[in-house]
Amino acid sequence: MSLFITSLNSGSNGNCYYIANETEAVLVDVGISCREVEKRLTRLGLNMSKVKAVFISHEHSDHIKGVKVLAKKYALPVYITSLTHSSSGLFIAGELLRTFNAYSPVKVGGLEITAFPKLHDCAEPHSFVVSGNGVNIGVFTDIGRVCHHVINNFKICNAVFLETNYDEEMLEEGNYPFYLKKRIRGGHGHLSNKEALELFNNHKTDMMTHVFLSHLSRDNNHPSLVHDLFTRSAGNVKVVVATRDEETALYHITQSVTPTGSVSKGPVYNGVQTSLF
Repeated sequence: MSLFITSLNSGSNGNCYYIANETEAVLVDVGISCREVEKRLTRLGLNMSKVKAVFISHEHSDHIKGVKVLAKKYALPVYITSLTHSSSGLFIAGELLRTFNAYSPVKVGGLEITAFPKLHDCAEPHSFVVSGNGVNIGVFTDIGRVCHHVINNFKICNAVFLETNYDEEMLEEGNYPFYLKKRIRGGHGHLSNKEALELFNNHKTDMMTHVFLSHLSRDNNHPSLVHDLFTRSAGNVKVVVATRDEETALYHITQSVTPTGSVSKGPVYNGVQTSLF
């Protein structure tokens, strides 16, 4: 009872996350080139033939710039909201274009992908929980502020790609112009190390085994800084930095057991408030 995951790239230069069971895989975002996706999967001993679909979180170029070529080459369905598609300039071919709605799970073989809304400065942003074999993997990046959607979905995850974009002091003292600093920390930009750590400390459960620190700023963060910050309070959770330069190792995420001894059966969405903000 497990899933396999890796970050192929994470940062403002491109984002792409791979989640798979034994027979099929999905990609969340393709912000690197088709060639780079192929190269990085090959280095991990993986093959594009296993990838069955792509899910797009929003239209910013670091999440979509490779998707059109990749989808065409491998005839992959691309799941994207209508508003995100119209705002992206992608023009995905009709036979490959799919849509999704928040909290309406999409089945891809033995995987189930559930989107939920979040705060970010784009047309219709979503994040995802990918479930299969009793395991839940969350992709929590490009989040301006922690809201109830983020919290409720975070609580059900065995592993998460969690945005830790910037250190507050480094951003404040850095050379970014004021308008960009305001955008980053203004509630529709990105999560700071401090905000991400608060989410992690307050809402992780005993089923969580891995946290992948993701979408680090090149100028306003440092891998060792945020790794040390999370490690101090991670307990048994493995802390991994997903970098902007290369893929992580392929991780095997197994089903965990709750403190009562019962096994987690996956997400329960009936109790989640699905209204927008």
